[in-house]
Amino acid sequence: MNKKTIRDIDLKGKRVVMRVDFNVPIENGVIGDETRIQAALPTINAVLSQGASLVLMSHLGRPKGKGYEAEFSLKPVGEHLAKLLGRPVTFAPDCLKAQAQAAALKPGDVLMLENTRFYKEEEGKAKTEGLSEADAAAAKKAMKDKQKVMAQTLAAYGDVYVNDAFGSAHRAHASTSVICKFTKTNVAGLLMEKELDYLGRALENPAHPFVAIIGGAKVSGKLEVLQSLMKKVDTILIGGGMAYTFLKAQGHPIGKSLVEENLLDVAKQTLAAAQKAGVKFMLPVDNIAADKFDAAAKTQTVGQDIPDGWMALDVGPKTVAAYQAEIGTSKMVVWNGPMGCFEMAPFAAGTMGVCKAVAASGAVSIIGGGDSVSAVNQSGLAEKMSHISTGGGASLEFLEGKELPGVAALDNKN
Repeated sequence: MNKKTIRDIDLKGKRVVMRVDFNVPIENGVIGDETRIQAALPTINAVLSQGASLVLMSHLGRPKGKGYEAEFSLKPVGEHLAKLLGRPVTFAPDCLKAQAQAAALKPGDVLMLENTRFYKEEEGKAKTEGLSEADAAAAKKAMKDKQKVMAQTLAAYGDVYVNDAFGSAHRAHASTSVICKFTKTNVAGLLMEKELDYLGRALENPAHPFVAIIGGAKVSGKLEVLQSLMKKVDTILIGGGMAYTFLKAQGHPIGKSLVEENLLDVAKQTLAAAQKAGVKFMLPVDNIAADKFDAAAKTQTVGQDIPDGWMALDVGPKTVAAYQAEIGTSKMVVWNGPMGCFEMAPFAAGTMGVCKAVAASGAVSIIGGGDSVSAVNQSGLAEKMSHISTGGGASLEFLEGKELPGVAALDNKN
């Protein structure tokens, strides 16, 4: 990784403005899953142990961008963080009006800013519906100017900017990339460094045999990652709803299974491209079919042809065995997307079977995408994975070979 990190600079006596990803589920003020908060602790502790003070900022959920909304407040996160750190965390109820609180920080102090998305300038999206082309362009420019003002305000809270929010690195927001125009020193945190190290290895220097396991509901969401990985991997294993668009493209009846009719030609082209690239492209050879989308549905194990009136909701046992054998020989695995509707017990065997195989493989394993991460956590095998990515969309865009604005804006090592 060619970006500077907190290891490369002296933070003693500095005030650090740090973007974290504390976008966690909260119900009635209680945090449902603290994984993302835990993931930021090594960087937070490293900064504080160097004798710096810290201003933390994050978004939470999708507020309207018109000011305070109680359900999207980061106050409960600040309180939870204080318990995890064993030190007080001061809270700033307005992320753009915390100048006095930031100025009062002493080494070792922590200030948590309120949700950056309470301001529409954070995302910097202008409303252009119904406007003429000229007016739309003017509205966009005005919003970008306001976004710069917000970024400048956030930058003024400290001397050094640290980005540890890999989950938001694919967004060009005020607090993730625009801020770097107004800070002299911009470096990655330890979590960002780990993400870029593992994902970078998959793209730049993978170990072989390299297996990609790609699942999830839609081909459309995974098309670019398939095209990018095809240049790197030896084998692609397909599961989830997207498999049935490929099977239909091959001429198989798929009953009521999920299909993207408009992508059947693209699916055919993808299969042909894999063959041309010498990549083994494996589709389910059998499936668990249900008569309705319900945990209590009638089920049957069928081959590649799904009967009329039935929908495939998981890959079958022969497919699991074939995929496990392939994973067992691998030296590197990238897994993005489940094999079936694993949230319902009758359709979890495919995803859990793949999960066990990845855990037992001894390969360098990179798990990305919210659903795969949930499945791994549910399986109790998270400890056996080399790297579980904290960024669903960001890890996907990185593996697609795209530049991430939040990473591009950081200082290079040389």
